[in-house]
Amino acid sequence: MAKHVAARKAEAIETGLKGERGGLRAADLDRLIHERVRLGIVSALAVNDALSFNQLKALLKTTDGNLSVHARRLEDAQYITCTKSFEGRIPKTEYRLTGAGRRALERYLDHMEALIHATRHG
Repeated sequence: MAKHVAARKAEAIETGLKGERGGLRAADLDRLIHERVRLGIVSALAVNDALSFNQLKALLKTTDGNLSVHARRLEDAQYITCTKSFEGRIPKTEYRLTGAGRRALERYLDHMEALIHATRHG
C-alpha cells in the first residue's frame, strides 16, 4: 500500500510539473473540497467510519447552519452520505465518506503535495 501511495504522489508531482509553464496551478484544486469547512468534513470522515452532526459541529467549531450548508454541498456531489434516524425521541444525523469522496480527497491531497514540492524545490 505504501508503494502505491508513493507512486501516486510521484505521478501527481510529475504530471503537475508538466502543466502550463512547467508548474502547477493552485486554481486547479478541487474547489468543492478546498473550502475550509468542507475540507474539515471530508478529512474527519476519512479517519472515522462515521460522525454525527454534533460531533462534526464540535470538531470544526462551526454553527448548525454553516455545517448544514457545507455538508449538503458534499452530499450533492456524492462525496458523503447522510443518514437520519432517531435514538428514542432524539433525531440523529450521521455522515459517512463515500468512495467518490475518498478518491476526491486523495486527488486533492496529491495536488497539494505536488504544489508544495514544486514551490519548495522549484
